[in-house]
Amino acid sequence: MSETLPSPDRYLQLLDQIVQMTLKGNIRSKEQVYQMLVEGVSVGTGELFERCLQQYVDRVQAQLDAETNELKQAKAARSRRALQTIQGEWERWQQHNQATEAIASVMQKITTADAAQRLPEFLRAIDPNQPQCLNATQLKQLAKVLQQQEDAANDSTVQQELHQLAAGISQGLASWERVQSQLVSWIYDQEQTLGFASTSGKSNPWTVWSKQLTQPQLIQLFQTIARNESVSEFVAQMPTLESSTWVELVILLQYIQQGLVAWFDRLVYDAKVGAKLSISTFLAFSILWSQLARGFNQATALNSFHQSQFAEGAFQMTLQILRSFAQRPYFPLYGGVFASFPGSQLRSVVNYLDEPLKRAEGTQEKARILTLIGSSERAQGQIDRAKEFHDIAREIAAEAGDRPCEIANLNHLSRTCVAQKNYREAINYSQRALILSRQVGDRLGEANALVNLGYGEVFQAQQLEQAETEVYEAAISYLQQGLKLAEQMGDRQSQAFAFNSLGIAHVVLEQPQTAIDYLAEGLKAAQVAGDLYLQGLNLAYLAEAYYRLQDTSRAVYTGCLGMYFLESIASRDWRQPAGLLTILQGQMGDAFAPTLAQLRPELIAAIGVDGYDHLPTLIEQYRQPG
Repeated sequence: MSETLPSPDRYLQLLDQIVQMTLKGNIRSKEQVYQMLVEGVSVGTGELFERCLQQYVDRVQAQLDAETNELKQAKAARSRRALQTIQGEWERWQQHNQATEAIASVMQKITTADAAQRLPEFLRAIDPNQPQCLNATQLKQLAKVLQQQEDAANDSTVQQELHQLAAGISQGLASWERVQSQLVSWIYDQEQTLGFASTSGKSNPWTVWSKQLTQPQLIQLFQTIARNESVSEFVAQMPTLESSTWVELVILLQYIQQGLVAWFDRLVYDAKVGAKLSISTFLAFSILWSQLARGFNQATALNSFHQSQFAEGAFQMTLQILRSFAQRPYFPLYGGVFASFPGSQLRSVVNYLDEPLKRAEGTQEKARILTLIGSSERAQGQIDRAKEFHDIAREIAAEAGDRPCEIANLNHLSRTCVAQKNYREAINYSQRALILSRQVGDRLGEANALVNLGYGEVFQAQQLEQAETEVYEAAISYLQQGLKLAEQMGDRQSQAFAFNSLGIAHVVLEQPQTAIDYLAEGLKAAQVAGDLYLQGLNLAYLAEAYYRLQDTSRAVYTGCLGMYFLESIASRDWRQPAGLLTILQGQMGDAFAPTLAQLRPELIAAIGVDGYDHLPTLIEQYRQPG
C-alpha cells in the first residue's frame, strides 16, 4: 500500500477506464472488473472510492435524464449498466477485504498478546455479540495464518501455543462438520417432547453427537452429559487437557448451540414451541459452560496456567451465550424455570449463573439476565435474594431505557412482596408497573400488572379482615382484566399466571369450586408454557380446593404432584402440599396408603415409577424437624 493516499481523480480515472473498456468490449466478465478493483483500490480507502463511485453514477444518471440524442442516450444507458456491475463487484471486494482485515486484526492481537491473553483474544474474536465475529470460513483461514506464523516464530513456547490454537480451530471445525449432519436427528428418533429433558439412551442428543467425535476426552464429556452426571466433577478429575482440545470444545459447543437455536427458530409450524426450545437451548448451554468453569477451577491436576485459562474462558463463554440470549425477542421477562431441563439442573441454575454475572458490566443484557434469575430465585423460595436481583435489574433497565424490562421487574417486585406478606408495598409496585406499562404501550407488562394488583389487593383485604364484597369484587376485576389481556395477546405464560392468581384468590375467598375451574385452566396453560413452578403451584392449590370440597382422592393426587414438581426445582413451596398430605394422612389413617396405591397408575403416568416411589420419602422428610 502506498504511503500517500490516492486522490479522488485517480479513482474517477479508474472508474472511467473500467466503463470505457466495458463499452468497447474489452471487459467481458465480472471477474475482470473485480480484478481491476483489487489492483486499483488501496486497502483502507474504501470510503473515498465509494464517494467517487457515487459521483460517477450521479453524473451518468444526469446525462441519461437530460440527453435527447438516441445514440448518446443508449451509450449512457450502457455506461449505467457497466456501473451497476462495478457496484456489485465493489460490494464483493468490500466483503472480502473486511474479512481479510478482520482476520489480520485478530491475528495481530493474538500474536502480540501476552501468553495469558491469547485465549481470551481468540474468544473475543468468535463472540457473536461483537460486530465482526469470525465465521467458519474465516476461522479456517485464521488457522492457516496461525500455522504460518508458528513456523516464523523464534520462541519455542510461542510456537507451541500458536500450534495448539491452530490445531484446536481445525479440529473444532472438523468435529462440527461431522456433528452437523446429526444435529437434530435425535429429535426424530424419540417419541416424546422436544427438549433436553426426558431423553435417555440412544435418543439423547449428547449420545448421538458423541458418536461423531474422535477426541477421547470430548467423547467422555459428552457421554457424561448424556448420563446427567456431574460435568464439574468430570472436569475436575482430568489429569491433563491440551489447549487444542479445549479450543476444539469451544468451537464445537458454540456451533451446536447456535445450530440448534437457528433450527428451533425456524419451526414455522409452531413459532411458540420453537421459541420455548430456543430458550431451553440458551439456558442449557450457559449452564453447561458454568459447570465447566467450576470444574476447571477445581481441576488441581492441571497445571495452574491451564487451569486458570480454561476456567476464565468458560466463564467468558457463559457470558457470551447469556448476552446473545438477552437480545432475543422471546427472552422470558416473566418466566424463570422451564420444563425442558432435568430437575437436577434446575435445582442449581441460579448458583451456576450467579458467578459469571458478577463479572458482567451494567448493561441492558445484564438487567434482563438478572430478571430471569430473580424470578427463578423467588420460585426456589430465596425471597430476599430475588428482591435484590430485581432491584438491581430494575435500576440497570431504567438507566438503559429498557422499559419492558423495568416494568417486568416492578411486577416481579410486587410478587416478591406478596411472598413477604408486605401487601401494601406489593400493591405499590404493581400500580407503578401499571402506570408505566400504559404510558409506553407495553401490553404484556400491563396484563401482569393488572394481575399483580388484584392479587395483592385480595391478600391485603384478607390480612385487614375486610369482609366488604366491594373490596374483593374490585380485586377480582383487576385479575380478570389481566387474564383477558393475556388471552388477547396469546401469551401462555401470562395466562397461566393470571389463572393461577384467580384460582388462589378464590381459595382465599372460600370459593373452592370456582378456584378449581381457574386452577385447572392455569395448569393447562403452565404446561404449554413449560413453567414447572406454576404447574406445581396450581397443583398445590388444587389440592387445597379439593380438600375443602372433601374430595380426598383428588386432594391426594394433586397434592402429590404439586409436592413432587415443586421439590424437583428446589422450590420451598413443596412444603405446602406436603403439609396438606400430612394432614390428610392423619385424618384418613389406614385409608391413606390404599388411596395412594389406587392413584399409582395416574401418578406414574405423570412422574414415573421413581417419582411415585419418592413420594413417601418427601412426606416423611416434611415431618422431620427443621
